[in-house]
Parts: sequence; structure tokens; C-alpha cells
Amino acid sequence: LARATGRDIVQVNVANLRSMYVGESEKNTQKVFDDYREKLGEYEVTPILLFNEADGIFGNRYTGINDSLDQMENTIQNIILQNMETFEGILIATTNLTDNFDKAFERRFLFKIYFEKPKADVRQQIWMSVLPTLSLDDATILATRYDFTGSMIENVARRLTIDEVLYDCPISLD
Repeated sequence: LARATGRDIVQVNVANLRSMYVGESEKNTQKVFDDYREKLGEYEVTPILLFNEADGIFGNRYTGINDSLDQMENTIQNIILQNMETFEGILIATTNLTDNFDKAFERRFLFKIYFEKPKADVRQQIWMSVLPTLSLDDATILATRYDFTGSMIENVARRLTIDEVLYDCPISLD
């Protein structure tokens, strides 16, 4: 989407939001939104604020709070929810675990897009794009034999490339 629309991506590293110091996680979370708002004026085209693997932070809130960690998680989520209410920009959250999303977050997303595994013809194109030396026939065989996602195909291609570089092992269908 960013490439197709000429937008930059402001990626949120969810792991960096959390801190062992009291109150810092909450400050870090608010800072994400403050920084995005501040940077909006610097861009000709509105950038995308991206929460990758968002289920790690947009998950179900704790109802029976047992400790300060649960309280911190709820506070972080409340900060995000409040900022989403007044958000002016483009916020995208990705996850493989949609069932883990808190309903309050789900309600605030205008669009929800489910991506299924690619069909064989698309897998063939992915194989060809990540391994350009692969013949069309070999790509077709791989695409029909293995029901992989695009990221799984990319992982195979990375591994084959590493093997080729490190062990002088040419990439082949075998």
C-alpha cells in the first residue's frame, strides 16, 4: 500500500514500547502518536503508522487485574484507544491472530482485510520473483506441490541464497 500510494511507513516496534521502569511504557506509547502527529507536517503525503504483529499490544484487556503488569498493559491499551479516537492519518495494524484482538480495537478499524494463502498461480509468480533464475516449469512444480504463504516462499528463497553463497550450492528444484 505504501509503495502503491507513495507513502512512507512509520513502523512501531511494539517490543520497544515496553519498559521495566514504572510509567515509561505508557510514555513510550503516547510518544508514538505524538511523534506521528508532529511529523505529519513534514510529509507531502500522509505516512502510514504501522503496528506489525499488533495482537501483541491490541489484545484482550485484563478484567480482573492481578498485578502492576496487568495494569500497565491495560493503561497502554487505553492510551492507544484514546489516540485512535482522534487519530488523523493512516493507521494499519497487522496480525495473524485476529481472535486475540480486543473488541474495542476492532470497532475502531474502518477496514479489516483478510488475506488468504495465495493460489497456485500467484505462488508461481512469487517463486519467480524471489528466485529469478528458477525456470517457469520449476516454479510451477513448486507452486502446485507446496501450499506455502508468500512469507514461507521468501524464507525458502533466503535459505537457498545463503546456501548458494556460503556453500557454493547452486539453486535448483532439488
